[in-house]
Amino acid sequence: QVQLAESGGGLVQAGGSLRLSCAASGSILSINVMGWYRQAPGKQRELVARIISHNSTEYANSVKGRFTISRDNAKNTVYLQMNSLKPEDTAVYYCYADLVPSGRYNSQRYWGQGTQVTVSS
Repeated sequence: QVQLAESGGGLVQAGGSLRLSCAASGSILSINVMGWYRQAPGKQRELVARIISHNSTEYANSVKGRFTISRDNAKNTVYLQMNSLKPEDTAVYYCYADLVPSGRYNSQRYWGQGTQVTVSS
């Protein structure tokens, strides 16, 4: 069974940094895309960043120049380095992976459990 385990959230002052990690485990044939969404109270979940298997990256406009997504394919792990954090970055951050489980042919999306990031002003 495939699982995604997140770590690295917490409380930080504005201007500070945090690094989130998300490791995929289980019987995995291939991983196409890994990324991060976030959801703030009362708001819709929004895509923060994603990285495709060939290391192409995409970012939300609100985090460009401040956040960096990277990936370690050998460890099936994606990272989100968040710098110059702002109070409006406060949210629950969810990692996801579009991957093909062993024994399957189609890509499926899996989600992490979410990790809280709180930025104080």
